[in-house]
Amino acid sequence: MTSTASETKASPVRSACIRRQELAAFLRSRRERITPEEVGLPRGTRRRTPGLRREEVAQLSAVGVTWYTWLEQARDIQVSVQVLDALARTLLLDASERAHLFQLAGAVDPTPAASCTGVTPAMYEMLRALEPLPACVQNSRYDILAYNRTYARLLCDLDAVPPEDRNCMILVYTHPEWQRSIVHLEETRRLMAAKLRASMAGHLGEPAWKMLVKRLTAQSPEFRANWERYEVVGIRTRTKQFVNQHVGFLSLDHTDLWLKPETGARMVTYVPTDEESRERLAQLYDLARAVSPNS
Repeated sequence: MTSTASETKASPVRSACIRRQELAAFLRSRRERITPEEVGLPRGTRRRTPGLRREEVAQLSAVGVTWYTWLEQARDIQVSVQVLDALARTLLLDASERAHLFQLAGAVDPTPAASCTGVTPAMYEMLRALEPLPACVQNSRYDILAYNRTYARLLCDLDAVPPEDRNCMILVYTHPEWQRSIVHLEETRRLMAAKLRASMAGHLGEPAWKMLVKRLTAQSPEFRANWERYEVVGIRTRTKQFVNQHVGFLSLDHTDLWLKPETGARMVTYVPTDEESRERLAQLYDLARAVSPNS
């Protein structure tokens, strides 16, 4: 039996309708499983809805209540990646749930956790071979795409940071332990904001870049102040000083080894400037290797 032309043409429409219904059901199920206390809201005495109310999800995600209601009603509306990212954070989705959300919405997740396939096995081997020197692979947006064991313990326990938050801008402006490890924190923040603005000139309008700036602007008054300076600085080698919680003061020369200039991918390396820092890096590597022997 052959399909008619009208049936063939309707198939994509039915498929989109089913996907919207699945998205609506998924959002409702995630909303109903979260308690108000988990997102910092008071429970109140007259709550009958299991989990969060629609208006609470909308408020926490900075979207309109009517618009979010339509989304849960499977209306045919467009959803941006910025809104999907906000909903994923509000609903406390893990990596698998986040990927499912973007797939149901027919969108591509721009976060590094979903798109770090550019790191080849050879790059991972290079990172490991550089140990005990700390090293990582970053892009021009400061996403940390891969790293070795010494780098994982240099400024904080990076393995404990959710993949979507492994971004040096996010960490330097919002992560207390990362901040405490940097000796010249305010100068570092200002330079990084200026470098980000310089790099962003080639990525204006790209969702991942806009999402990063929007998130930092919302979460950090210090970033807002530095961003509004409109300063721009190019990439340059410099000596950095850290106070590691395990081994103490470290003085390290920072160098960028460019991997893909057209996309800004680079291997970031740190070399000790003195013998004391060299010995302390060796101690840090021993600690990191004991914690993650097979990584």
